[in-house]
Amino acid sequence: MKLKGLTEVEVQKSREEHGTNELTQIPPDPLWKKILEGFTDPMIIILLVALVVQVIMVCMGKAEWFEPVGVLIAILIANGVSSISEYRQENKASALRQEEEAKEMAKVLRDGNLKEIHVSEVVVGDIVFVQAGDKLPADGTIVEGNIRVDQSALNGETEEAKKGPNEKDEKFDKKDLLNGFYVYRGTVVCGGEGYMRVDEVGDTTLFGQLALEVQEDTRATPLQIKLGKLAKQISVFGYIGAGAIIVAVILKAILTNGSSLTDFWSWMTLILNAITVAVTVIVCAVPEGLPMLTSILLSFQSLRMAKDNVLVRKINGLETAGSLSLLFSDKTGTITEGKLSVVELATGNVKVYQKLSEMDKSLSLDVITGIGINNGAVASEGAIIGGNSTDRALMTFLVDSDAVNSMAKEDVKSFNAFDSAKKYSSVTIIRDGKSVTYIKGAPERIIERCTHYIDEKGQRKPLVERNYLTSYMDTQAGRSMRLLGVAKADGDNADGDLTLICVLSIRDNVRKEAIDAIKEVQNAGIQVVMVTGDRKETAVAIAKEAGLLTSKDDVALTSAELGEKTDDELKEIMPHLRVVSRALPTDKSRLVRVAQEMDYVVG
Repeated sequence: MKLKGLTEVEVQKSREEHGTNELTQIPPDPLWKKILEGFTDPMIIILLVALVVQVIMVCMGKAEWFEPVGVLIAILIANGVSSISEYRQENKASALRQEEEAKEMAKVLRDGNLKEIHVSEVVVGDIVFVQAGDKLPADGTIVEGNIRVDQSALNGETEEAKKGPNEKDEKFDKKDLLNGFYVYRGTVVCGGEGYMRVDEVGDTTLFGQLALEVQEDTRATPLQIKLGKLAKQISVFGYIGAGAIIVAVILKAILTNGSSLTDFWSWMTLILNAITVAVTVIVCAVPEGLPMLTSILLSFQSLRMAKDNVLVRKINGLETAGSLSLLFSDKTGTITEGKLSVVELATGNVKVYQKLSEMDKSLSLDVITGIGINNGAVASEGAIIGGNSTDRALMTFLVDSDAVNSMAKEDVKSFNAFDSAKKYSSVTIIRDGKSVTYIKGAPERIIERCTHYIDEKGQRKPLVERNYLTSYMDTQAGRSMRLLGVAKADGDNADGDLTLICVLSIRDNVRKEAIDAIKEVQNAGIQVVMVTGDRKETAVAIAKEAGLLTSKDDVALTSAELGEKTDDELKEIMPHLRVVSRALPTDKSRLVRVAQEMDYVVG
């Protein structure tokens, strides 16, 4: 199929019909507006009332001039410091975003020619050429080629998703990020190249919808709620206290000096004095320094975090983080290391190794050849370049084992990349003047063809008893391990009987510090829920190892199960919820909304 793309006339028509590819950015409030909004804070309102009263008392000669000046300074510091600090932080965040957006370009076909344009100029119907390293500019369908995509920007999972043309016109759900045909704005191409047809642009993309959602007005922080309650209590106390003081002063005057209250003016003088005493007592009870102190402390902390390269847009977020009662956490890169690692290797007789140095030299050489030379990744000066996530994990294992120099790549005769039909890749090398072919791939496909295995001493033996190996693989699968089989065969191809070298267990391991951190947070009374795009079996295994699933009352849901429940049903489950798997971005926003309706402080 010859792809030509849109003409300039079609581009203009599409832009008028579907809009531009720009994401709506809610501009930050100007400084003057932030300052004015600060005066609506309940505590600031009480201070303003106190200021007015102090000014009146100064005019009456009942107070010193510096008393209202002190209240005014407290108001200006409390409101000004927080407003100015937040305004500066928001401007820095806006500048960083604009700087990044200016670099985003896309390669599109226009009038049959490939052009590079800014992402904002992409329209619905455009044919975009994508290749490894490109960030996708819009949502759309792959029409030619095959690519692998990192969708962690949307679902938090670094496992690559394969995308290709929908040649059989299969039905699929666009909301399911793991479908094999539809790609999303903000995700990154890890490998391959192809063409996509743009179906959604701007705010209608999934990324755009999420961006709009996170810009919505936030709820009041716990401190703001507490200060609001305090302001209300001070007001009530003020009304009641002032009335009680006025009555007490008048009663005292009547009981001790009632004979002097003979005319209207004497009574007015008494009432005025009583009001003055009441107002003085109430004004003294107002904590003028509290709003000022909280603003200064939060602003100071935001500056300290900026020195650590942490940009705090809303300084009240610092206070909220210290009041959490429910923490939603991603899995990949937060609870786990965020990268695949080789956990262990097992021979055909289930002799398990964690390190290459523990193995017999000949067995070790077979493993190095089977996973190192038969690999799409390359080790260069300690860095791993190219390949998929599995190949990079295998090569990292060899680098950490100082085994890279043992790979005799000059002996390679031929290499065959991974074949999705055969479920393995292969490499043929010359060893001792003879051709030997090594293959790695799906263990169930490889082991069924194995007649022999290499034991822990490097000796080739018949593979008769397979139950132990099958049981071991089932156990590893239950631990959310990704299994990989490695075998070899004499000759230039792997069509005949195979000799099993090992079965590797690969996984995104739980971070050691994450287990301690989760325990510490739980001991502080904070509920932790892991929300991941991974499958349920893997999520549950990781959650158990991390200490999230410890009781039979703990609940793990999939995105589909979550979608079947009403908000009221979800509220009943929420205190026991520990894991949400296959989560969509919309699931995350719903979880936060429902939890906030239950008065959780959510992070």
